[in-house]
Amino acid sequence: MVACGRLRPGMMSSEVIGMTRRDIEFDAEGVILRGWFYPAEGASAPGPAVVMSHGYSAVKEMYLDRFAEAFAAAGLNVLVYDNRCFGASDGEPRQEIDPWAQIRDYRHAITYASTLPEVDPARIGIWGSSYSGAHVLVLGAIDRRVKAVVSQVPLISGHANLRALVRADFIAGFRAQFDADRMARFRGEPPAMVPVVDKDPLAPSALPTPDSWEWFSETGNTRAPTWRNEVTLRSVEMFTEYEPGIYLPYISPTPLLMLVATGDHLVPSELAIAAFDTAHQPKELVIVPGGHFDAYTKGFEAFSGHARDWFTRYLAS
Repeated sequence: MVACGRLRPGMMSSEVIGMTRRDIEFDAEGVILRGWFYPAEGASAPGPAVVMSHGYSAVKEMYLDRFAEAFAAAGLNVLVYDNRCFGASDGEPRQEIDPWAQIRDYRHAITYASTLPEVDPARIGIWGSSYSGAHVLVLGAIDRRVKAVVSQVPLISGHANLRALVRADFIAGFRAQFDADRMARFRGEPPAMVPVVDKDPLAPSALPTPDSWEWFSETGNTRAPTWRNEVTLRSVEMFTEYEPGIYLPYISPTPLLMLVATGDHLVPSELAIAAFDTAHQPKELVIVPGGHFDAYTKGFEAFSGHARDWFTRYLAS
């Protein structure tokens, strides 16, 4: 077990653009998750906090530091962590993405954040992007400790998204691979693996779009050299079974901000815009020019600015 709020032996705080970022870890019921804590700039008393994790297979170094810095500069404490089985966090099998395990880990992260002396546990918000953008929709509906939700370019329906990304005549082949992998695991064999992205959009991969290949390849090389271009095949199967959009009507009265990219082909923007109508007030939909991955790069100022303003509006006082 790891004592909450303490650094592991040998851990050092990091200086990050004028603020002190410290390494943290916490116990998620037997799995140690690791990340960073950014104290709110200029704070002198316990204040609001935002809990964040990344999307499908991504690790915290893939631009989450930029979002955390922007939020901390606005007076928000920020807790960022790697999902289980990825990055600095523990968890087996490695490279496995179980959406419901990740949702439970968000809840463990909220619990951990509420124990920190800098954090007011009555003012905790959650931020997610892409796959974790889906998770925060579920969390906003089921965990009333959450006082504000920001969902950036979210997955809405695994079933619908599969059919948007994969040619209809390929789907039966995917199903056959899932079944063969299940039988192999039953025999005691390790889970099959599949690339997250591939240069050929028609080759087997979890995210078969050209912009996915470009962003993960470039970002992995420049910002996160420990990122691995593989996930378990079972992760893709669980993706197809995941329906976070059904939770949208139940988020209210917790304030919801959904940020959608006009040219998003990975998680099609039309699915998110249509699903947003099923949520109740207080809510806001912001549609930003660009594609799915522009949220982290050339569209960063717009996406982070809207999220920052939402959190300060609903958590600051």
